[in-house]
Amino acid sequence: MRGTTRSRTAKRRVRHVEGKRERRIRDSLAVEEPMEIRLVFPSLPEPVPVAVTMRTPGNDFELAAGFLFTEGILTEKDAIHTITYCRDPEVDGDQQYNIVNVNLRSGFTPDLKRLQRNFYTSSSCGVCGKASLEAIRVRGVEPVKGDFTLPGSVISRFGHALRREQAVFEKTGGLHAAGWFDRTGGLVALREDVGRHNAVDKLLGHAFLTGKTPLSQGVLMVSGRTSFEIMQKAAVAGVPVVTAVSAPSSLACEVAEEFGMTLIGFAREERFNIYTGGSRILPQD
Repeated sequence: MRGTTRSRTAKRRVRHVEGKRERRIRDSLAVEEPMEIRLVFPSLPEPVPVAVTMRTPGNDFELAAGFLFTEGILTEKDAIHTITYCRDPEVDGDQQYNIVNVNLRSGFTPDLKRLQRNFYTSSSCGVCGKASLEAIRVRGVEPVKGDFTLPGSVISRFGHALRREQAVFEKTGGLHAAGWFDRTGGLVALREDVGRHNAVDKLLGHAFLTGKTPLSQGVLMVSGRTSFEIMQKAAVAGVPVVTAVSAPSSLACEVAEEFGMTLIGFAREERFNIYTGGSRILPQD
């Protein structure tokens, strides 16, 4: 159930200008294509469309599972029978790989009212319409629990490890990443995507499908800034510490406080800012 059929990069000829010099080169670009997520119920004749997201192909099945998990539509992996690309012969062959069917087992019925909200996500804005903490309060998400702590001295390792393992970013310079680290600074898993929230869904979808949620013993690091939707996804997965290369938004900080999470921003080299939950960060050695 990996979902890695489509290429993640594309080539394009460009005019490269450097001072007064100009030459033609072939540049590598990160692929961005729409992906529709559908739920397939054994009792219904047609799949139920849930969301469309602009994503970089790769780990599509993890992305679908992660989205359904972090949006509260699926709460246990056993609800999933299989995840497949579209098998409808009437759909264009290329587009079949842009439609992911999450086939449910009998007896599992997600919250259909939630599906009626008709989620739409994009690579830039995440889930449109989520504007307040109430969006996750009403879902019964509990504050993050556990006694996880982290030596401040290891935080500087995250950014280096994240960049070092970003294979597609190295080729294109155009992808975000989400990484899961242990308390020693070791990188456990990494996912890339043109959208930072998609990278998080791929990573959390991997954890969900392998039965590793809640993720109570580790650190989620994201490239770029930390937004509301990233924090709400992390809260659903039980993540105690979220670290980012850039700044958090004000609402991201409010989510972190509301759900007892540690939020760190501007984690670059030896520097970082602790915005919430500082008790989890132990003094530097």
